[in-house]
Amino acid sequence: MRPPLLIKNALRIATMDDAGTELADADILIRGHVIEAAGKNLDCDGAERLDASGCVVIPGMINTHHHLCQSLTRATPAAQNEGLFRWLTTHYEIWRHLTEPYAALGASVGLGELLLTGCTTSADHTYLYPRGQTRLIDAQIEAARTLGIRFHPTRGSMSLGVSQGGLPPDDCTQSEEEILRDGERLIKEYHDPGPYSMLRIGLAPCAPFSVSPQAMKQTAAQAKRWGVRMHTHLCETTDEQEYCLKRYKLRPVDFLESMGWLADNVWLAHMVHVDDAEISRLAAAHVGIAHCPSSNLRLGSGTPPVRRYLDAGVAVGLAVDGSASNDTSDMLAEARQAMLVHRVKSGVGSMSARAALRMATRAGAAVLGRDDIGMIAPGKAADLAIFDVDRIDYAGSAGDPVASLLFCGASHRTKWTIVNGRVVVENGLLKNVDERALARQANAACLDLLSRAGVTA
Repeated sequence: MRPPLLIKNALRIATMDDAGTELADADILIRGHVIEAAGKNLDCDGAERLDASGCVVIPGMINTHHHLCQSLTRATPAAQNEGLFRWLTTHYEIWRHLTEPYAALGASVGLGELLLTGCTTSADHTYLYPRGQTRLIDAQIEAARTLGIRFHPTRGSMSLGVSQGGLPPDDCTQSEEEILRDGERLIKEYHDPGPYSMLRIGLAPCAPFSVSPQAMKQTAAQAKRWGVRMHTHLCETTDEQEYCLKRYKLRPVDFLESMGWLADNVWLAHMVHVDDAEISRLAAAHVGIAHCPSSNLRLGSGTPPVRRYLDAGVAVGLAVDGSASNDTSDMLAEARQAMLVHRVKSGVGSMSARAALRMATRAGAAVLGRDDIGMIAPGKAADLAIFDVDRIDYAGSAGDPVASLLFCGASHRTKWTIVNGRVVVENGLLKNVDERALARQANAACLDLLSRAGVTA
């Protein structure tokens, strides 16, 4: 049995509790995988100790949307200056060469970077399955277990190929029967709904332009039967809106409702192009949102009305999105991006540093349907991000060390990241993976995928 872990002398602890409590010169005691106490002058015989002097501690951040396989196709030359649809069709030609080893490699890169930047729980949305590649998510799960991150993979799907009026190539789609069968397999093999779960499975048809209505309806029924959450992209671009109006004679939110998807077990990625009436309907249905600020900017998709969502009572978490449309998995940078972009979108006072950090922690937990993560308090999972602010890039920010995490800092690496009571990042390095070897393997895989697709590097 592991000895207790005692974090001592933290400069600040931002608990993210309901009152917004922040503790100065305080400690955190972890026993097993659970936080036992947070406060001043804590002690425990036989505990391992981490001296957090000069450090700010926040709950481990929660990434609510990712495409981990895309970590192998960052900054793709032919897609650097394209909007979503052209960006997708360019990448489909590359991703159709994905294999299970490459899925594991991409997951190791993306999840590793998340851990290094203070994220302790991540969702993923793998929706493209080249012919014969049936266990991509299984490979990603093994990578997550090796790294030690809490993982919420979703079984994505595309059933509407180009020959049926969809966007993806036909050989990157699957039948509804195959999709449902594999979703059930993954739930039976891996889904753990219990407290402090390290692994939960969701079901995630890709988008209205790549999934048939039948698949959407069947997924909703399957999710209800198994008691799991559902996820999809929606309202990301005006192209998508025009597609839905032309094909279904409905706006995207109306289409979603007609499929039985306005429900409290649903969270949606992006949600950029909506009106006030749709925001009210999303709030009434308790639908969550994964906000992807960097990706929305990178692809020129727009900026969602997050302040209006929050004011309406919609749960909004943060997400890095895929590493080919960001092109990083830096969770602290994503929180900073959210803070900045909404000062332009809805006014300089509309998004404080603490509001952005709350989206990255407490709100992200709510979006994923969890109440055991996202906060530093007795009984919560021992998931922590510890940042050393006693460095030159934070110098002069002693008046507010918590806000300095977003306003300052050139390097976003934690000093320690703790997941489920275990240290997985130590002194800014991953404990369970050789980062340099991983980077070399990922770059070799990138060049191989580009070569197979006939894309010039």
